[in-house]
Amino acid sequence: MQECTIHVRVFSLLGIKKLLVSNAAGGLNPKFKVGDLMMISDHINHFGDNPLRGKNLETFGTRFPAMNDAYSPVLRALASEIANEKDLSLQEGVYLGLAGPNFETQAELKFFSIIGADAVGMSTVPEVLVARHCGLEVFGMSIITNLAVPGLNEEASHEEVQDAAQITAPKVKMLFEELIARC
Repeated sequence: MQECTIHVRVFSLLGIKKLLVSNAAGGLNPKFKVGDLMMISDHINHFGDNPLRGKNLETFGTRFPAMNDAYSPVLRALASEIANEKDLSLQEGVYLGLAGPNFETQAELKFFSIIGADAVGMSTVPEVLVARHCGLEVFGMSIITNLAVPGLNEEASHEEVQDAAQITAPKVKMLFEELIARC
């Protein structure tokens, strides 16, 4: 975990103050459809690990950084404003990150829905934990690339995920470019 998040610490040392992250995610929320953009309002760390474990690096932050606003309310409000201006549909929800590399079982999907997740994927959470430890402001976006609704029994494939991400990527690019221009 420390190795795969080192780039965030490097960004911090270079003076970066805001981090925009994106991912491909399975949509747990039955209101979502493939191709939706979900602004991340919060996350659930289901990795079983944390990149902040071990000796604290005081240079970057406190031993126990607060995560109550891990995803900046200011950046989320700005993204919502941009989405409205550009007539871009934007969902909002909780992202659950887990290790993988496999798609989830039906029992896992049901459990994740019960505990409040709207989307599930295999990234983002470790980087956000490190970013917040470094004091960076974070904005997160999930591309809903497949439906992971409990009981749907729709089998996902890596190719399907890649195709959906590629089709939706221009919307994310436009939103991120506009966010960067206004920050």
